[in-house]
Amino acid sequence: MSSFILLFGCLALGLLLQRVKEFPRNTPQVLNQFIIYIAMPALALFYIPEVKLNSTVLLPVGVAWICFAGSALFFWSLGKAFGWSHKLIGCLIITGGFSNTSFVGLPVIEALYGADSLETVILIDQPGSFVVLSTFGVALAAIFSKGDANARSIAKKIFLFPPFVAFLVALGLNLFNLHLSVDFKEALQRLGSTVSPLALVSVGLQLRPEWRSKHWGFLALGLLFQLILAPVLILALYFGLFNLKGELLQICVLEAAMAPMITASIVAASYGLKPRLANMMVGFGIPLSIITLTLWYWVVQGL
Repeated sequence: MSSFILLFGCLALGLLLQRVKEFPRNTPQVLNQFIIYIAMPALALFYIPEVKLNSTVLLPVGVAWICFAGSALFFWSLGKAFGWSHKLIGCLIITGGFSNTSFVGLPVIEALYGADSLETVILIDQPGSFVVLSTFGVALAAIFSKGDANARSIAKKIFLFPPFVAFLVALGLNLFNLHLSVDFKEALQRLGSTVSPLALVSVGLQLRPEWRSKHWGFLALGLLFQLILAPVLILALYFGLFNLKGELLQICVLEAAMAPMITASIVAASYGLKPRLANMMVGFGIPLSIITLTLWYWVVQGL
């Protein structure tokens, strides 16, 4: 319950701080940079070295990769058909293709399935969502922000993206069975725990609903894919094709159905991909997902 209080409290705090003149106008950008350069790398270094890498992780890890690929195909096809701008297509792919598998996903899944389920959530979030965002997500943002980008510049952005650098270091520690000290891990955990509250405050600071905005239709499309079509895709593949059943299937479907990923919206906004729409995806997606997650939980029971 405390996670949901923090979630909505930080969003509301950001909205309130819009009225505080002492806060500089670039506060959201500063918060986003701290998240990308400090907090996200700390999370990678905390979690990845302890992940057990074997064949059983493929299905949970695959959730994020499949959803992102589905989002890219869905919104690229619509964008080409209706003549959308590159920035709009890029924004929808990134914000609609990543679910909030950590901050929303962790407390929800733990509440429904117990503490033992968190290992599956970490697999979906870290080698899944985190890595896809740090590689293909950043590459796509670089391409669609300018309409064109060469392979060298894209590779440079990926390999200089701090969370990805931290992931490579953490993966090396995992492969060589090296472990960080307890004190160092505690420091990393504390830094990493700032991701969600700071990101939500940043979103709240930038969330300015414009009732006559042209973004409402695109917001509806983005949330339609994220909250409905993405979990349908995972359910069809994992249950219909791979014949997966039980708790693992239920967790994978519910994680795919989570609200849009906060850090994905930050990446989209930092690359100038329709920042207002990116923030609306999170600001409106989180409360709406409470309703859709309840429906999905009812659907997957018994599978």
